[in-house]
Amino acid sequence: MNFQNKHVLIGISGSIAAYKVPILVRIFLQGGADVRVVATKNALQFVTPTTIKTLTNYDVYYEMFDNVHFSGTEHISITDWADIFVIAPATANIIGKMAHGIADDTVSTSFLAFNKQVFIAPAMNVKMWNNPILQRNIDILKNLGVIFIQPESGDLACGYQGTGRMAEPLDIAKYIDDYFNSQQILSGKKIIVTAGPTHEPIDPVRFVGNKSSGKMGFAIAEALANLGAEVILISGPTCLTISHSNVKLINVTTTQDMLDKCIEYYDDVDGVIMNAAVADFRPVNFSKEKIKKSEHLTIELVKNTDILSQLAKMKKHQWLIGFALETDNELSNALEKLKSKNLDAIILNSAKDENIGMGSDYNQITIIKSDGSIIPSDVDTKKSLAHFIIEKLVVDLCNK
Repeated sequence: MNFQNKHVLIGISGSIAAYKVPILVRIFLQGGADVRVVATKNALQFVTPTTIKTLTNYDVYYEMFDNVHFSGTEHISITDWADIFVIAPATANIIGKMAHGIADDTVSTSFLAFNKQVFIAPAMNVKMWNNPILQRNIDILKNLGVIFIQPESGDLACGYQGTGRMAEPLDIAKYIDDYFNSQQILSGKKIIVTAGPTHEPIDPVRFVGNKSSGKMGFAIAEALANLGAEVILISGPTCLTISHSNVKLINVTTTQDMLDKCIEYYDDVDGVIMNAAVADFRPVNFSKEKIKKSEHLTIELVKNTDILSQLAKMKKHQWLIGFALETDNELSNALEKLKSKNLDAIILNSAKDENIGMGSDYNQITIIKSDGSIIPSDVDTKKSLAHFIIEKLVVDLCNK
């Protein structure tokens, strides 16, 4: 089973089946996943935090207000980190809480904050399993997109026989591995993603640049790779790294460097997502020596080649997506760029809110397609917005 580069969050509730969770953790780890665990206090009657930490190298999140290990927003940050949430074992109690939006422990609170795929592996007495209230709660969650991994029939810990025994760890992992394989909807596609700023040198220590962190571009590259695409990630100077086997990271410095690499790979790709915040201008002259401090310094700039416009002129079968960062007349300026650069879509970022956008983990975007349709997003993490862009835009372009 392959869980390379997957972030798996496991939620444990208070069932005797919790003793199987270390085995499940181990299977995910052996498959290449990074695993973290949240647990109810009752779950710790059956498995210890020390066991889980020894396996995962992370503390178990079980106290809502533990000032030593966790902040009051841990249920938000940990769900941003995770790709999937696996609740195993899930008792009738935790299923009832989740079905009705009750969030009074770490597992139910994390569930309510999680906006990606959730898997639930129930474990309970057969009479509880057959209770119509429990089955109604399961139906509520299924209708919300939660995937249930059916419990097994056989001898139960309470002495009864029947359905209610949690699926074996290997079967749970296999189910989730099959799910990931079924999600490879971009398999066979090859996409260039650009990220970060570009730096145009003035002298050996100074440059013209901007505040782009590269976070959005890296998030898009990883999300594409997780869906099976082969990604050429061409990035300007950032502090970010990526280790996904489907991503080829190419580091560049200047706008010309980035253009050269885009052209090098352009003929072989299906599309380009130009997320990089490239420098529009570069100094006419580069000083080989550090420029001495003075009262006044004038630097003459010349316009850089527009990468997207250049790629649009060379377009054969490729689709092109651009990004626009605007401070005024946002929509009209973005529409003008969409038309003038012959793009298939443009993604508008606003620079008005200093708490989101460049350098932040959060953003708010508006997708504008060439057919004139407009799709706005809410404020969300850049990782979530990467999936939003793929779902609302990239999949359709790849299937044309």
